[in-house]
Amino acid sequence: MSGFSLLLLFLASAPVYTAPTSFSPTPAQVNNPEYGPIPGQSTLFNTYRGKESTFPGNYSVPIFPTTKGPPGSDDLLFQNLLSAEWVIFSFYQQAVEAFNASSFTDLGFPNHTYDRIQEIRDNENGHLRIFQDSISSNSYKPGPCEYTFGFGTDPVTFLATQTLIEVASMAFLTGLVQQAQLNASKGALTAASQTETRHEVWALIDIWNTSPFGGPIDTVYPYANQIMDLTNTFIIPGSCPTSNPVYPDPRQGLPRINAVNGTKSLTPGQEIEVTFSEQPNFETGKTYHAVYFHGFLNITLPFDMATNKSTIPAVFDNLGLTMMVLADEAGAPTLESVVAGPLIIVNQPAAISVGLSEGS
Repeated sequence: MSGFSLLLLFLASAPVYTAPTSFSPTPAQVNNPEYGPIPGQSTLFNTYRGKESTFPGNYSVPIFPTTKGPPGSDDLLFQNLLSAEWVIFSFYQQAVEAFNASSFTDLGFPNHTYDRIQEIRDNENGHLRIFQDSISSNSYKPGPCEYTFGFGTDPVTFLATQTLIEVASMAFLTGLVQQAQLNASKGALTAASQTETRHEVWALIDIWNTSPFGGPIDTVYPYANQIMDLTNTFIIPGSCPTSNPVYPDPRQGLPRINAVNGTKSLTPGQEIEVTFSEQPNFETGKTYHAVYFHGFLNITLPFDMATNKSTIPAVFDNLGLTMMVLADEAGAPTLESVVAGPLIIVNQPAAISVGLSEGS
């Protein structure tokens, strides 16, 4: 038998998982990286096609420490990331439960759309396990909360929100690389960001018929916790396990920034008016700046506190994403200098850019 024939035989025999296994593992088992399906070995994290969640996504309780000792060097980082990943996994899991193939094909989207959403759900489930395993058994591993994403039974709203979630996750993962202490953690974070990029590239090409290229470099934002904090808007208040730590830790709880409803454009050179989820703590006599991040660029422009208006730098290309914060120092050189934001402006696809940045 030829090598090509053997390959076809292998692909034909590769399992497609259709039902989760029902079990209730102990904390000691879950704290063992060798327990259960292993990302990179098990096809469960790629080919499972079912509406019910599987391990570890169906293990809906926190994991308490099973050993005593100091926390690992990057335990706090991965605790934050695991809490963020519960949000992302739940977003896709809810979509898998809410929709089916015809939900998308009836609207003219490609035949494989629902299948891809299930596969991304599987990938995110694998991220849960990877991030759990990256936290030492000396430390607490956060459990899931309850979440609401606002897409209901509307596939288009889901797909638009998916774009925002994927680009936000790419941005906070590259920010977390700058926080990591261990080279192994930096490598894992970089690799995870590549997976999120692949998810977004698929959506840009197949769903939005848009070029997937975002210029020579994606936007680098140094304060990853501020981006992760935006995902708290999806968490139903009071639904998290009482033993879960603050998310993210440390959390500034900054006012969120949105473009005002009725905004026409968020292209470079455009003046924009913003609104805040709550009034920032402005100090009398102090000057505040609109600081924009795009690629490696960091540009400070005036912010009119009377009108809440600023202008997106005209020198930016209209690709990838742009992030804007309000800061009490030009360039937002420190975490503490940021007093509101960030606002994430998704430049691609242009058709949904404004809608994703406006307040509800």
